[in-house]
Amino acid sequence: MSLIETGGIDCDIHPAVPNLKALHPYLSDHWRDIIIQRGMHELDSIAYPVNAPISARPDWRMEGKKPGSDLQMLRQHALDPFRTSIAIANCLYGVQLLFSEDMGAGFAKAVNDWMAKEWLDKEPRLRASIVVPIQNPDMAVDEINRVAPDKRFVQVLMLVMGDMPLGKRHYWPIYAAAEKHGLPIGIHAGSAYRHPVTPVGWPTYYTEDYASQAAAFQQGLSSLICEGVFTKFPDLKVVLLESGFTWLPAHLWRLTKFWRGLRMEIPWVDRAPAEIVKSNVRLTITPCDGPPSEEMFQKLMEHMDSDELLLFSTDYPHWQFDGEDVLPPGLSRSLVRKIMIDNPRATYARLTETVQ
Repeated sequence: MSLIETGGIDCDIHPAVPNLKALHPYLSDHWRDIIIQRGMHELDSIAYPVNAPISARPDWRMEGKKPGSDLQMLRQHALDPFRTSIAIANCLYGVQLLFSEDMGAGFAKAVNDWMAKEWLDKEPRLRASIVVPIQNPDMAVDEINRVAPDKRFVQVLMLVMGDMPLGKRHYWPIYAAAEKHGLPIGIHAGSAYRHPVTPVGWPTYYTEDYASQAAAFQQGLSSLICEGVFTKFPDLKVVLLESGFTWLPAHLWRLTKFWRGLRMEIPWVDRAPAEIVKSNVRLTITPCDGPPSEEMFQKLMEHMDSDELLLFSTDYPHWQFDGEDVLPPGLSRSLVRKIMIDNPRATYARLTETVQ
């Protein structure tokens, strides 16, 4: 805890919509009437089952309330103990689960307006990601354009597993809109569950689902690079949220090796994948899936080959560490400063802008 920098920027916390009723004031009359008449259920299952132990640390749970749904508790648990100056709120309410494109757009608007009114207006240390209806890229672009003038929104939020690989041209209008507004794309662990979460079918246990997220991030990153997203949008930043990071060096070594042999297939990828990642991709540090010894962790950091890739995060209220041991041991003071302050500020341009 002694290395924690005062004024750190937490790049991944999760304020939770307490229940569907909390969104009623922010839904149009049309959608509010429809969900009441249908008796629509909650949309909570894109990343964490509510009652799974990993979904919230025991000391961060609240009797009778969904973890992460209370602003005062968020201040007490996530902002004050880590001396955080800014925290980026990534709401994981399941807008992406809806098959109706129109309903998805209605819910995305409601979640973003709820975030602005109930959280950002009440806590000046908070910023947020724009939730978009990924079911329809044109509607997603409309929502980005609607919300982007509010400078407290600093990122566009997507899930790592959806209808198709992330690099597909189907999604390019979203990347174009994000680049236009200077907003990174935050790709978070989770699934719309259109397809199995493993390459060979549906697993039996949530443990398998959770572990499969790292493989999904590897595939998603490969897709973004090989499909040419960073060639088409050279100024676009992508942040992998809750992806882990120890898989990155080996994956980039393998991807770069095959790119050299197969680059005639994707001539638009004019730089090695490892170089593209250094310039355009960042990863949050929590959960830290690093080796247990400081010596091994130092070797891993050497393999990362850059001190600009990692961003500080607590992943509140998810149970990724105990007490205040949010950073892995063995980090130098200068690297802690980079991870907690310098790298986030370099990644999120809006963090340096004055918020009106």
